[in-house]
Parts: sequence; C-alpha cells; structure tokens
Amino acid sequence: MTFKTSMSEPVDQKQDLFRDIGATVESVSGGGGATDQVENDEDRTNIEEPQVVDNIESLCMNCHEQGMTRLLLTRIPFFREVVIMSFDCPHCHFRNNEIQSAGVIQERGCAYTFKVESKLDLDRQLVKSETCTAKFVELDLEIPAQRGQLTNIEGLLSLVLEDLAGDQPARKNVQPEAYEKIEEFIKKGREMIDGNSFPFTIKLDDPAGNSWVEPKPDDGRDKWVRQDYMRTLEQNTVLGLADTTGDQVKEEEEDDVIRPDEVHTFPASCPSCVRPCSTHMKLVEIPHFKEVVIMSTVCDDCGYKSNEVKTGGAVPSKGRIITLKVEDEDDLARDILKSETCALQCPELNLDLTPGTLGGRFTTLEGLLTQVHDDLHQRIWGDVHGESSDSLDKQTKDRWEEFFVGLREAKSGKRKFTCILNDPLAASYVQNLYAPDPDPQLTIVDVERTKEQEDDLGISDMVTEGYEEKEAEEQKGREANS
Repeated sequence: MTFKTSMSEPVDQKQDLFRDIGATVESVSGGGGATDQVENDEDRTNIEEPQVVDNIESLCMNCHEQGMTRLLLTRIPFFREVVIMSFDCPHCHFRNNEIQSAGVIQERGCAYTFKVESKLDLDRQLVKSETCTAKFVELDLEIPAQRGQLTNIEGLLSLVLEDLAGDQPARKNVQPEAYEKIEEFIKKGREMIDGNSFPFTIKLDDPAGNSWVEPKPDDGRDKWVRQDYMRTLEQNTVLGLADTTGDQVKEEEEDDVIRPDEVHTFPASCPSCVRPCSTHMKLVEIPHFKEVVIMSTVCDDCGYKSNEVKTGGAVPSKGRIITLKVEDEDDLARDILKSETCALQCPELNLDLTPGTLGGRFTTLEGLLTQVHDDLHQRIWGDVHGESSDSLDKQTKDRWEEFFVGLREAKSGKRKFTCILNDPLAASYVQNLYAPDPDPQLTIVDVERTKEQEDDLGISDMVTEGYEEKEAEEQKGREANS
C-alpha cells in the first residue's frame, strides 16, 4: 500500500511511539549510556527510570472505585502497531487485558485457515483484532468480533472454555440439560488442547485485515493459508468507511464498446476509504492465449493503488497445470499471467502460494518472485520501519533467512528451479519463447477438476439448462405461499 504525506514529522513521531518490544526492553535494561551515568551517581534514588508504560487512573466498571489502566504502545512482527491495555482494580481485584489496533484499516480484508496438527502448533502466536471472527471448525465454535487479543491458539481456546466453565455450577441446578451439553462441549475442547483430537482447524476472518496467525517456513501445503478479499459495502459500513463528502458516484449508462487500443476510465469508489476515485481499464490480447482485462485503481485521497488482471470467456471443461523449468535469466524474463484462481508452487524454493494470494497478476516471472519476496520479507522482518523482528527464536530466524536467500538467488538467475501453475479455470499463462513451436522447458497438461475445486469456484451450483422453467416454478411457489 502506498501512503502519501507531505509532512515527515508525524511519521517520525509515530515511529518513536510504536517501537518493537525488543527495542523497548533494551532501553529499560540500560542499552544506552544511561547505565554508566547511574553507576557514577551517588544519589541513585532520584534517578527516574525510563517511562515505557503509561499509567492512567480510571473507573472500575465492577465496583465503581478508581483503578489503574496501563498502556503500552508497541509493534508486533507480522502485524502492525497496537495498543496493549491492562486494567487492575486494587479494591475488588478485577483485572482485564485488551489489545487494540493502532494501525490503519488495510486495503483488503484477510481470512486465515490454519490446521493444528501437533502440540507445537498450539503455541503459534495469534492476533485477533476487534473486528475479527474466529472459528474452531471441528468444535463448531465461533468467537464473534469483540475485544482484541494477542495470544496463541491454545490461549484463545482455553479462554473460551474457562468462561463457559465459570457459569457451570449455577447452570447445573437451573438448566440441567444445558449443563450436560456444555459440559460435553468443554470436554471436547479440553481434548483438543491436550492433543487428543488432532488435527483440527481454526479460521480467522477479519474485514479490516489486521489479524494474523504465525506462519513457519516449513509449513506444508494447505496447513497455513491466507486469502485477501475485497470488502462488501456492509463490511465497509461496519468499519466506519463511508463517503462523507456527499458526492455520490454516478453510474454511467452509456453502452461503450471496449476496444483493445483504448484505455477506458470510469468512476468508482475506493475500496480503502470509499471516496470517489478513477479506475482505468484496458483490453490486452496475449499472443497464443486469450484476451485479458488489466484494471488499475488510484485514489488521490488516501493513496490507495491496485493493479488487477481479469480473464474472461467461457468456463473451460478442464483445469490446466503449467510447469516451467527455469534454467537462466532469459526464463525469468518470460511474461506470466497468474489468475486469482491459480496456485503457484516452486518445490526447490519451498514456495507454495495458494489460490487468491496476490490476486491476478500479469508480469514477468522475475517480477512475480520479487513481489512475493518483498511482501513476505516485510511481514517477517518488519522492513517498513527499517527494523527486524525480535520475537523469533534463532532456529526460526535461520530457516526464514535460508528461505529468503534461496528466493533471492532464484530471482537473480543464480539457482535453477521449477515453477508450477495449477489453475482449475485454465486462465493462467506462461510465455512460450519458441511459439508457435513447442517449448522444451514448458509443459502444459489439461486435467479434470476435483469436486472440491468445482465447489469452491461455484461451478457445481451453476445451472445452464432448464433454468427458466425452474425460475417459473419458484415464482409460482412464492405466489402460492403469499
């Protein structure tokens, strides 16, 4: 995401306020020259320690006496700036911990799917923002959007089970049937925490894009899946994103023919701030493939930019797997079209992108690898502020660094690898350097789609014959019921 600003001072202040935990600890432990000064000072009692946590006197909502709220502004690796709040009442001993996002609402919403397969997976760090919904699929448990939490998977599930168990004694006498069902539910949840119900799946859905589940460099395919999506109008309304200017975007009713030699511009709404912006569209014909539409959206108000590639035409009867053996820098310069439904895999690089990652892209193979590298490197090491992640253990850091070294060598032509595009809609493309003759390094195979792929794409629900009669029958049924 591109941010436009003409003032450097607010940005610098934000970076000073939101520091990584490691930098904060170093400042408190005497990483600078303050320690030497204290040692040489005879009156150490008057030396003030660095103020890291802000203490604010506030009202306790339990006993209505005055308690103390502690605020810590920090930055979480893989995540963004957050405010960690802790309240403690010395009168009734009520305590509460909460986390709130201090960053901006992201361009798109995000959805995570993580498969827990071992006790180590229960320790994966998890950020659930106040707009995120979490679901344990096998337990049929859904945690609605409420207060933000910084915890791990075990902690999130344990907190829910503890809340349910706290009301069980009172529920046992008043609602015995509900008590038995909830007791069985708690038992099943405890078995998942104890490791007796592996594997199970947790899903996070955050329309603000500010939630996260910790990945590992050796995660297998379909173990850790992230999907970004465009928010709906209802989700934007819930997030408080609305057009406050009163200028509503007018729909154009002109029937304009899209021509390959023209760039068409039409009014739209920015998906980030919902202010009026312009979307540019151009029809491009890819040789020996098909026509695609390249769309570009730029918002002058918030600086939002996006580039998408849409493929059209009829849904093919089969999917397609394209395999390219990358031997040198010439192969990195090949044009590549990765559609939204395409999965990309490079086994030698331990790279596996699920469908929906990065959206639709029409670029070169080098450009695609660079985008993957920059996006992951920013999430893992926190390059936005020129700082590195300090919460990773040495073994995990070494594995991530090994992964990035391999990715850099590949995109610079120093390592041979295989690139596999698996697209169930056959809407992806890799340039054939020998066209129209076969390319010895390029293999294209048409395959039958699986039932799961057709369900995900909505093909199973498509009705192409007899739908008019079906609609007429449904209309008659509605009239009869009314």
